[in-house]
Amino acid sequence: MRRNFRKNQNNSVSDKVIMYSGIGVAILAVIVVALLMYSKNLSNEVKDESMTLEQMAKIAGDATEDSESVSTEIGKSVEESKNETNTNTTNSTNTKNNTTQNTTNKTTSNTTVKNTTKTNSTKNTNTAQTNATETTKETKKELAFQKPVDGEVTREYAKDNLIYSETLKEWTTHMGIDIKAEKTTVVKSAEAGTVKSIKNDPRYGLTIVIEHQDGFQTVYANLLTSEFVVEGEKVEKGQSIGTVGNTAVFETADEPHLHFEVLKDSIQVDPSIYIK
Repeated sequence: MRRNFRKNQNNSVSDKVIMYSGIGVAILAVIVVALLMYSKNLSNEVKDESMTLEQMAKIAGDATEDSESVSTEIGKSVEESKNETNTNTTNSTNTKNNTTQNTTNKTTSNTTVKNTTKTNSTKNTNTAQTNATETTKETKKELAFQKPVDGEVTREYAKDNLIYSETLKEWTTHMGIDIKAEKTTVVKSAEAGTVKSIKNDPRYGLTIVIEHQDGFQTVYANLLTSEFVVEGEKVEKGQSIGTVGNTAVFETADEPHLHFEVLKDSIQVDPSIYIK
């Protein structure tokens, strides 16, 4: 009984060993298979990783080429920009020089025009002054007094030699000439001028004074009327200004006549010298 029990016990142990061994072998086989599968997968992954690296390298190479291309383009752009900048600078300098030259030429031209204009203006001014002077000279040469009325000179100019006055009954000076004429005879201006005054003088009676150029004045006294002119009026040579009368107090004893005087710079002079 004991032997059968031991035998059965040994068989049981042997079966357990075999069972455990089989389980161990199965587990080992599973591990091996798992390792093989893992190894294969790892190899594929490494291969895929290698391809990826190659692709990355290729992409990196393409990127490098693109970078070089871009760098080249940028380099060209920079060089071209430099050239364009230099060209623009040169053009700007040329433009500035041209502008400066044009400005200088314009300034020179304007200066020349101004100088020419100034010279012409000076010439014109000198010419105008010369013409004015010549005109004045010609006008002065043309200045010639005519007798205010036609008639005989009954009393001459006497500044240094005394003459006898029938009215005053004494010897006295006579600062003009007396021209015999009938009453109401028209008296005419001896020369062109401006009527300075028309007045009743205590000694000379109704008197007209006319101013002429170059400091001359003419005096028409012993008048009857002065109806033809007014003070300030411009008169021409030979223009009617009044009529002969007998209004001079210091010559009332004389026959009707015109008392005529000529003054040069406010000084009485001999009218006979200037009457032409």
